[in-house]
Amino acid sequence: MDRRSYYRSSVRSRASSNSRYSLSSDVDTKTKIKDCCRKTVAFMCSQVGVIGLIVGYTLIGAVCFMKIELKGKDTNYYKAQALKNECSQKLWLVASFHNVFNKTAFIYDSNKVLEEYQKHLVVLIKHNYNGRKLKSLWTFPAALMFSLSAMTMIGYGDIAPRTVWGKVCTVVYAVFGIPLYVLYFLNVGKGLAGIFKWVYVWFVKCSSPQDESYPPKRILVPSTACLWVISGYIMFGTIMFAQWEKWSFLDSSYFCITSLCKLGFGDLVPGNLSTKTGSQLRLVMNYFYMFFGQGLVAMCYHLMSEEVKIKVKELSEDFHQCLKDTQNKINSCFKRKKKVEMMYYK
Repeated sequence: MDRRSYYRSSVRSRASSNSRYSLSSDVDTKTKIKDCCRKTVAFMCSQVGVIGLIVGYTLIGAVCFMKIELKGKDTNYYKAQALKNECSQKLWLVASFHNVFNKTAFIYDSNKVLEEYQKHLVVLIKHNYNGRKLKSLWTFPAALMFSLSAMTMIGYGDIAPRTVWGKVCTVVYAVFGIPLYVLYFLNVGKGLAGIFKWVYVWFVKCSSPQDESYPPKRILVPSTACLWVISGYIMFGTIMFAQWEKWSFLDSSYFCITSLCKLGFGDLVPGNLSTKTGSQLRLVMNYFYMFFGQGLVAMCYHLMSEEVKIKVKELSEDFHQCLKDTQNKINSCFKRKKKVEMMYYK
């Protein structure tokens, strides 16, 4: 009996130790998973993580939109080609019928045929026809630019989804993409603002050394410096797009300003394949120009908001000091008046 009881107790102790070890191992794995998730979320919310997240999100969106839209039917293009062939045949019949030099009848009938062709073509244009096939329209650089414009709310409108799944994916993509862009605007803008502020302070200290006997003054980045940075970036884009697209400097600067302000009218788009100078490389360069441009706009926003906050704080302090001085002057005046009255009565 003693041996059996000893054996049972040893087995129970081993089982309890194994259960405790398994529980502790489960707890350790859970804590490791939680720590890994925390570190992943913290990295994704950092400047580098947000940039990688935005780039990866636009790449995934470009691939998805390209595959979805290329599966659709290119009906508008073939309808336009059929209308063009029909119009040319009708014009040929009009020219062959009026072969007796009846100029008035020829012009009347040909105008009638062209007006009918124009009406049908306008209907196709209202259904997003732009004279291009789907393969030439939904290339990877074009889809990449579409993904960025949908996320940043620029919306050029030169290309748009035509299929049902493409429209649904665009809505879902924008719903999740716009908060990512806001996160990019806040985090990356703050990081770039810190770097630019450090460079500006270092430049000011090197150009004008301060006296060590006096306490160091707080150096702020003025709004003019932010405006110079944005103006230089717009000038760079103006020259680049003017050389590539053969635009005038006015049109090129107009495109850069409207794009950075997220207006995106779509009347001017670089790399438009309907033009002779179109190229896929220009769409990629436009993607990077808009990507870094939005970061610079966020940087200037943070720097200018910091300056405005400090100016408002100084203004409020000056206002309160002015009120206090005014109150002290009024109190001193009343005290003098009261003192004079007392001396008069005496």
